[in-house]
Amino acid sequence: MQHATADLCDEHINKLQVAEPIFIDFGGETCFEGEIHTLKVFEDNAFVRAALEKNGSGKVLVVDGGGSFRCALVGDNLAALAIKNKWRGIVVNGCIRDSKIIADMNIGVKALNTIPIKSIKRNEGQENIDVRFAGVDFKPGAYLYADEDGMVVSEFQLILGQ
Repeated sequence: MQHATADLCDEHINKLQVAEPIFIDFGGETCFEGEIHTLKVFEDNAFVRAALEKNGSGKVLVVDGGGSFRCALVGDNLAALAIKNKWRGIVVNGCIRDSKIIADMNIGVKALNTIPIKSIKRNEGQENIDVRFAGVDFKPGAYLYADEDGMVVSEFQLILGQ
């Protein structure tokens, strides 16, 4: 069940971190939520591929790409891999490519912008560590809720009316 971020803020604002409104929706699904799985990479998407190759049921991949605008960390092939492995969404603190194709795919993707250049493959990065961007601490195991109004993060899964 998708929770509207505005409703979550109305009811649980003291339990939420609200991301700065710096992200653009690129995926065919603008509403998604799930348990956070984090990556910290810089202009290298080998860890992104490796994460998306795993079962992502109930999870959102949060990629701290250092805010780089020099290359894309996700493209249509990785978005297709995410769908195949049941990821609910991808948030990229950086860029994506193949945005026209991703717009028609059944996955939530938020990123800072697009660029046609692919990343390098050095297999460098960190997985499941706390990362911080957009004014939010993204911790593995916390919950992310995203829709057209923005993104919020809670330490625990939230239910409206409780």
